[in-house]
Amino acid sequence: MRLFLRAVFAVVVLGVSVPALAKGVSETDLREHIAVLASDEFEGRKPGTEGEAKTVKYIAEQWAKAGLKPAAGDGSWFEPVPLIQRGRGGATYAFNAKGRKLRIVSDEIVLIGKESAYAKKDLPVVFAGIGVKSDGSVGADVAGKLALVLFEADNAPAKMKSPRARREALIEAGAEGVIFVGDSQGNWPTLRRQLLSRPIGLESREKRANLEGAISSEFAVAMVTAAGRDWDKLRAHAKGADYAGESLGVEADFNVTTDIYRFKSSNVIGKLAGKKKGSGAVLYMGHWDHLGICAPEDAPDRICNGAVDNASGIAVLTEVAQRLAKKRHDRDIYFIATTAEESGLLGAYAYADKPVFPLEDIVISLNVDTIAIAPRNSKVAIIGRGTTSLDATVEAVARKTGRAIESSTDANDFIQRQDGWALAQKGVPALMVGGSFADLDLMQKFLGSDYHGPNDELTDQTELGGAAEDADLHIALGNYFADTRKYKAAKAGE
Repeated sequence: MRLFLRAVFAVVVLGVSVPALAKGVSETDLREHIAVLASDEFEGRKPGTEGEAKTVKYIAEQWAKAGLKPAAGDGSWFEPVPLIQRGRGGATYAFNAKGRKLRIVSDEIVLIGKESAYAKKDLPVVFAGIGVKSDGSVGADVAGKLALVLFEADNAPAKMKSPRARREALIEAGAEGVIFVGDSQGNWPTLRRQLLSRPIGLESREKRANLEGAISSEFAVAMVTAAGRDWDKLRAHAKGADYAGESLGVEADFNVTTDIYRFKSSNVIGKLAGKKKGSGAVLYMGHWDHLGICAPEDAPDRICNGAVDNASGIAVLTEVAQRLAKKRHDRDIYFIATTAEESGLLGAYAYADKPVFPLEDIVISLNVDTIAIAPRNSKVAIIGRGTTSLDATVEAVARKTGRAIESSTDANDFIQRQDGWALAQKGVPALMVGGSFADLDLMQKFLGSDYHGPNDELTDQTELGGAAEDADLHIALGNYFADTRKYKAAKAGE
């Protein structure tokens, strides 16, 4: 990420004609790729590591062997994606109220600056509750101040529940700093670990306060109590739907250094040139990255190999490319293996911001991710159902390959968690199509067990039956949408 035969005869139903497939993709075909990409030798495929170098080299070699041509902006296989990591350096701090330094015995605080050095004195501290009101706006006056924000926000509006969304809203409102408060008995260890893990960012799209960080609830209680306030009452106030925040009467002094590492990762881009210039393009996507060496040093297995997520997707793209390359299509067909999806769809956003061909030329974008979940004969779900005019056409193609359809919109719960979302926001008709997200109980079983852990490895039990069928489906979709006689639209949105 050989022998599975299927005959699909050219039939016309709802205007969809699907050519016969003489040879389908087999589980063995997929397993061979996954065995390489999810091997310990590739060290979990984290961007910026030796694992990345091995991964993108393997993909380029396999795509060249399949018949693709390099299609990055410089004519190579590799489109640079500038990334940044920030790690904790050193920090001194003091919290003051009414001219006196507050005594805080807890040391459970992590501070990260936007730049390598940050110094500020007499920075007013505001308790902002969950950070937003019921309408998603920021109620507290945080401009030029340090916002103290509760990490958990069950009472936040649906689109603002994530800490990232609330943090960015506070930054838009002018916050100089944003510090989350984590519960020591629950999410503080997770919050601390996230900040110390040197998360990867796409600097061109970052929204960061000059100072960000986290403290434990014990630290918050000590600070607030020392300032003569009641933490329990403050938390109770924060449960109000339109809580507007309040000043704590506290000012802070900071001197913070941050370790900053800038590096270039790569999206891998290949192309099958079409016969009819100006007729548009079909785009396949899938992310190559995973989490790298992710477990503590004393763990028996430290590598998050990412066999299902998403070596399986790259395996499918490679086999689809090999079969689509056997003939010349009307439209161009592009394949992109993206970097840093696990860090927030960063490679996809980088491509959306700087595409190597016009986004409006894309007649359909198909993202392939976490595909080795469902068994054979699973229904086909569409992530992005209802967001384009393509649902009926995609379903008709799927039926011609012998697949049943999951007609609900339940799979759309994942729409913002996959690379197609970055393109969809630019108006591209972007979908995920296949069996893995048709049975959400099965998907949740994976998400609650092997997902993002060392156990996401290729084993004899790894389910590749549905992935092989989904690969055949994607071949059929490519054949259909790349044919100007069968699919007439030449531009996104037509």
